[in-house]
This record gives sequence, C-alpha cells and structure tokens, in this order.
Amino acid sequence: MGRIFMITLEGRVYSCKHCFTHLALLDDIISKSFHCGHGKAYLFDKVVNITEGEKEERMMMTGLHTVVDIFCVGCGSIVGWKYEAAHEKAQKYKEGKFILERFKVLGPDGGNYLAIQESLVGGSSDADDA
Repeated sequence: MGRIFMITLEGRVYSCKHCFTHLALLDDIISKSFHCGHGKAYLFDKVVNITEGEKEERMMMTGLHTVVDIFCVGCGSIVGWKYEAAHEKAQKYKEGKFILERFKVLGPDGGNYLAIQESLVGGSSDADDA
C-alpha cells in the first residue's frame, strides 16, 4: 500500500467528524435539500480525500441509481456516496456528483464545527449559513 497524500482545503470546509480530514468546500455545494437515513445530506460537485467502494444499484426516493459509497482516507469512515449513473433522465444531473451526510461530517454551517476548528487553527466564530 502506498503513502496517502491528503489535500488541505482553504476556506470554509466540511471535514470528517471522526478525524477532521478535509472533504469539501462550502462553495462546492450544489444542493442542501437531500436526505439520507440519518437526516440531511448535501450534494457536492467536488469532494477530496476519499476512496470509493464497489458500484451497486440502489433504489432511492428519486429512482434507481448506480452509486459507490465514499470513505474518508484519514480514518476509513463512510461519509456518503457518489452517483455513478442515474437511470431516469430527470436525475442525470447527479451523475459524477457526491453526497456527504451531515450526520457524518462537520461543517461551517452548524454543529460543533466552529469550536473544533477554532481550537485547531484559531479560526473565526462566523457561523452564517450559505
């Protein structure tokens, strides 16, 4: 197994709630109106520091999709999934996009993210939601 190189993002980031590995930028959110088994989930255009699982077919609220689970490279925790293919024409915009489950990540729009980030990097306490 080779050495893992992690990307450090600049700006308002979403990170793994277990190991704080950076996963995505607030600016890369496409939609905040997704849901998963644990509650809210966000659709992102780009996600970093992940590995992908095996492709599988899943029936979701919006129809059948081919997806892969995505895992944090820092600790191996599942953080969401990636849409590989949508079988319905109206859902094609999701292909190649990522879902991060809010329950599994820390982010700049709530939770205990700010207290953790401030203790790690001396960040500000601006908690506005985008």
